[in-house]
Amino acid sequence: MKKTAVVLSSGGLDSTTCLAIAHDQGFEVVSISFDYGQRHRTELDAAKAVATHYGVNKHLLFKVGLFEAIGGSALTADIDVPKGRSADEMTGGIPVTYVPARNLVFLSYAVGVAETHGASDIFIGVNALDYSGYPDCRPEFIEQFAATANLATKAGVEGETPLTIHTPLIHLTKAQIVEQGTALGAPYHLTHSCYSPLPDNSSCGECDSCLLRLKGLREAGLTDPIRYAVAA
Repeated sequence: MKKTAVVLSSGGLDSTTCLAIAHDQGFEVVSISFDYGQRHRTELDAAKAVATHYGVNKHLLFKVGLFEAIGGSALTADIDVPKGRSADEMTGGIPVTYVPARNLVFLSYAVGVAETHGASDIFIGVNALDYSGYPDCRPEFIEQFAATANLATKAGVEGETPLTIHTPLIHLTKAQIVEQGTALGAPYHLTHSCYSPLPDNSSCGECDSCLLRLKGLREAGLTDPIRYAVAA
């Protein structure tokens, strides 16, 4: 009988690579996505398409209010998404696209889903190497969250299999992520990474997420299969 893993799926390149890794390791995947009022909600369609591609039997969508009482991010509020930034500018502190408490909230949901489905494995595509700036993508945060989760769950208290949060991409460059995903046949043509998509859902090609994605694919010697408003 296959073990079950919960995979956080945004529909982007990193989370899709994570799902490909979990699938390759033989897990029965439960994928979860979040509608948190993000301006790039087309990513939710991408997450569903990726789940369908892998034959995921259960893909869950949660609506959380990170855009209402919390806000404060260019992804959820009327704040301009940075465009055309250099690599140095991207690494200069916490970006305005940081969503307060996002991964803390998302992982908490993932723990609940894992308990419900008898799973002790959670996969999340956080990355702390090839640009981050997000405090909730650091190894220290993941380690401390996992420790807390194991104190707060039935399995942890009763001495059953401890919860493990897998972060297979956390120390990889974007090019290395792309290479690994490509080797596993990850369906990048179904993914969406842009923070500021156009009305036709094509990617802007200028936001941090687009630029980093394009850089990774270029360094891996690959061409991006998705549409961009600005030529790559």
